[in-house]
Amino acid sequence: MLEQLENDSPLTTGLIKKLHYYLTDRLQYDSGKYKTNPNTILGANFETASPHHTPSLMDQLVDNLNYKLKNSDTENDKLEAITDSHIKFERIHPFSDGNGRTGRLLMNYVLLKESLPLLVIEKESKADYIQLLANEDVRGLINFCSSFQEKEKSRLQRFENMERTKIKYK
Repeated sequence: MLEQLENDSPLTTGLIKKLHYYLTDRLQYDSGKYKTNPNTILGANFETASPHHTPSLMDQLVDNLNYKLKNSDTENDKLEAITDSHIKFERIHPFSDGNGRTGRLLMNYVLLKESLPLLVIEKESKADYIQLLANEDVRGLINFCSSFQEKEKSRLQRFENMERTKIKYK
Protein backbone atom coordinates (compact mmCIF):
# COMPACT_ATOMS: atom_id res chain seq x y z
CA MET A 1 0.00 0.00 0.00
CA LEU A 2 2.79 2.42 0.86
CA GLU A 3 4.47 1.58 -2.43
CA GLN A 4 1.29 2.55 -4.32
CA LEU A 5 1.17 5.84 -2.40
CA GLU A 6 4.84 6.60 -3.07
CA ASN A 7 4.47 5.83 -6.78
CA ASP A 8 1.33 7.97 -6.95
CA SER A 9 -0.37 5.02 -8.65
CA PRO A 10 -4.04 5.46 -9.52
CA LEU A 11 -6.54 3.47 -7.53
CA THR A 12 -7.39 0.14 -9.18
CA THR A 13 -9.70 -2.75 -8.43
CA GLY A 14 -6.56 -4.87 -8.12
CA LEU A 15 -5.37 -2.70 -5.24
CA ILE A 16 -8.78 -2.97 -3.54
CA LYS A 17 -8.61 -6.76 -3.80
CA LYS A 18 -5.08 -6.66 -2.41
CA LEU A 19 -6.22 -4.56 0.57
CA HIS A 20 -9.00 -7.07 1.23
CA TYR A 21 -6.51 -9.91 0.98
CA TYR A 22 -4.18 -8.33 3.55
CA LEU A 23 -7.07 -7.66 5.93
CA THR A 24 -8.63 -11.12 5.71
CA ASP A 25 -5.71 -13.46 4.97
CA ARG A 26 -6.04 -16.58 7.13
CA LEU A 27 -9.52 -15.47 8.16
CA GLN A 28 -11.39 -16.22 4.94
CA TYR A 29 -11.10 -18.83 2.23
CA ASP A 30 -11.72 -16.21 -0.47
CA SER A 31 -9.42 -13.39 0.65
CA GLY A 32 -8.87 -10.85 -2.10
CA LYS A 33 -11.62 -12.24 -4.34
CA TYR A 34 -15.02 -10.79 -5.13
CA LYS A 35 -18.03 -12.60 -3.71
CA THR A 36 -19.43 -15.56 -5.60
CA ASN A 37 -22.67 -15.78 -3.62
CA PRO A 38 -25.20 -13.06 -2.79
CA ASN A 39 -24.66 -11.37 0.56
CA THR A 40 -26.65 -9.09 2.81
CA ILE A 41 -26.01 -6.53 5.50
CA LEU A 42 -27.87 -7.37 8.69
CA GLY A 43 -30.47 -4.72 9.42
CA ALA A 44 -30.07 -3.01 6.04
CA ASN A 45 -33.15 -2.14 4.01
CA PHE A 46 -31.47 -2.59 0.61
CA GLU A 47 -29.94 -5.39 -1.42
CA THR A 48 -26.23 -5.47 -2.14
CA ALA A 49 -24.99 -5.96 -5.70
CA SER A 50 -25.26 -9.41 -7.21
CA PRO A 51 -22.03 -11.37 -7.64
CA HIS A 52 -22.57 -11.15 -11.41
CA HIS A 53 -22.69 -7.33 -11.40
CA THR A 54 -20.01 -6.76 -8.75
CA PRO A 55 -16.92 -6.65 -11.05
CA SER A 56 -18.42 -4.09 -13.44
CA LEU A 57 -19.81 -1.97 -10.58
CA MET A 58 -16.39 -1.95 -8.92
CA ASP A 59 -14.76 -0.92 -12.21
CA GLN A 60 -17.27 1.95 -12.47
CA LEU A 61 -16.70 2.97 -8.86
CA VAL A 62 -12.91 3.14 -9.32
CA ASP A 63 -13.13 4.94 -12.67
CA ASN A 64 -15.61 7.50 -11.30
CA LEU A 65 -13.58 8.13 -8.16
CA ASN A 66 -10.32 8.57 -10.09
CA TYR A 67 -12.08 10.95 -12.51
CA LYS A 68 -13.70 13.02 -9.75
CA LEU A 69 -10.44 13.29 -7.79
CA LYS A 70 -8.51 14.33 -10.88
CA ASN A 71 -11.05 17.08 -11.55
CA SER A 72 -11.55 18.26 -7.96
CA ASP A 73 -10.47 21.80 -7.19
CA THR A 74 -10.90 21.84 -3.42
CA GLU A 75 -10.41 19.57 -0.42
CA ASN A 76 -14.17 19.58 0.04
CA ASP A 77 -14.69 18.38 -3.56
CA LYS A 78 -12.20 15.57 -2.92
CA LEU A 79 -13.88 14.63 0.37
CA GLU A 80 -17.26 14.56 -1.37
CA ALA A 81 -15.91 12.22 -4.07
CA ILE A 82 -14.32 9.97 -1.45
CA THR A 83 -17.39 9.77 0.82
CA ASP A 84 -19.75 9.20 -2.11
CA SER A 85 -17.53 6.36 -3.33
CA HIS A 86 -17.34 4.92 0.18
CA ILE A 87 -21.13 4.77 0.40
CA LYS A 88 -21.30 3.11 -3.03
CA PHE A 89 -18.58 0.60 -2.05
CA GLU A 90 -20.52 -0.42 1.06
CA ARG A 91 -23.71 -0.80 -0.99
CA ILE A 92 -21.96 -2.97 -3.58
CA HIS A 93 -20.48 -5.04 -0.73
CA PRO A 94 -18.04 -6.70 -3.16
CA PHE A 95 -16.58 -9.34 -0.82
CA SER A 96 -18.19 -12.21 1.07
CA ASP A 97 -16.98 -10.67 4.34
CA GLY A 98 -14.68 -7.89 5.52
CA ASN A 99 -16.37 -5.14 3.48
CA GLY A 100 -16.55 -2.65 6.34
CA ARG A 101 -12.87 -2.99 7.23
CA THR A 102 -11.84 -2.91 3.59
CA GLY A 103 -14.04 0.10 2.86
CA ARG A 104 -12.63 2.11 5.77
CA LEU A 105 -9.04 1.18 4.86
CA LEU A 106 -9.74 2.09 1.24
CA MET A 107 -11.19 5.44 2.29
CA ASN A 108 -8.09 6.20 4.39
CA TYR A 109 -5.82 5.11 1.54
CA VAL A 110 -7.50 7.60 -0.80
CA LEU A 111 -7.43 10.32 1.87
CA LEU A 112 -3.67 9.78 2.27
CA LYS A 113 -3.19 9.71 -1.49
CA GLU A 114 -4.95 13.07 -1.72
CA SER A 115 -2.94 14.52 1.22
CA LEU A 116 -6.05 14.77 3.40
CA PRO A 117 -6.22 13.85 7.10
CA LEU A 118 -7.06 10.27 8.00
CA LEU A 119 -10.44 9.29 9.35
CA VAL A 120 -10.55 7.46 12.67
CA ILE A 121 -14.12 6.61 13.63
CA GLU A 122 -14.49 6.49 17.39
CA LYS A 123 -16.46 3.62 18.88
CA GLU A 124 -19.04 6.01 20.35
CA SER A 125 -19.83 7.34 16.86
CA LYS A 126 -20.09 4.02 15.03
CA ALA A 127 -23.92 3.99 15.07
CA ASP A 128 -24.04 7.49 13.55
CA TYR A 129 -21.58 6.41 10.85
CA ILE A 130 -23.63 3.32 10.00
CA GLN A 131 -26.83 5.39 9.86
CA LEU A 132 -25.23 7.86 7.43
CA LEU A 133 -24.18 4.95 5.20
CA ALA A 134 -27.64 3.38 5.37
CA ASN A 135 -29.28 6.69 4.41
CA GLU A 136 -26.75 7.31 1.61
CA ASP A 137 -26.26 10.73 3.21
CA VAL A 138 -23.19 12.07 1.41
CA ARG A 139 -23.47 15.58 2.90
CA GLY A 140 -23.95 14.15 6.41
CA LEU A 141 -20.98 11.81 5.94
CA ILE A 142 -18.83 14.72 4.74
CA ASN A 143 -19.69 16.66 7.91
CA PHE A 144 -19.10 13.56 10.04
CA CYS A 145 -15.71 12.92 8.41
CA SER A 146 -14.68 16.58 8.61
CA SER A 147 -15.23 16.70 12.36
CA PHE A 148 -13.10 13.60 12.93
CA GLN A 149 -10.45 14.85 10.52
CA GLU A 150 -10.19 18.07 12.55
CA LYS A 151 -9.51 15.93 15.62
CA GLU A 152 -6.81 14.06 13.69
CA LYS A 153 -5.23 17.32 12.53
CA SER A 154 -5.13 18.51 16.13
CA ARG A 155 -3.67 15.20 17.34
CA LEU A 156 -1.00 15.31 14.62
CA GLN A 157 -0.14 18.90 15.50
CA ARG A 158 0.31 17.98 19.18
CA PHE A 159 2.54 15.06 18.19
CA GLU A 160 4.66 17.24 15.89
CA ASN A 161 5.02 19.85 18.65
CA MET A 162 6.17 17.16 21.09
CA GLU A 163 8.73 15.90 18.57
CA ARG A 164 10.05 19.42 17.95
CA THR A 165 10.41 19.92 21.69
CA LYS A 166 12.35 16.65 22.02
CA ILE A 167 14.69 17.61 19.18
CA LYS A 168 15.17 21.10 20.59
CA TYR A 169 16.35 19.78 23.96
CA LYS A 170 18.67 17.02 22.71
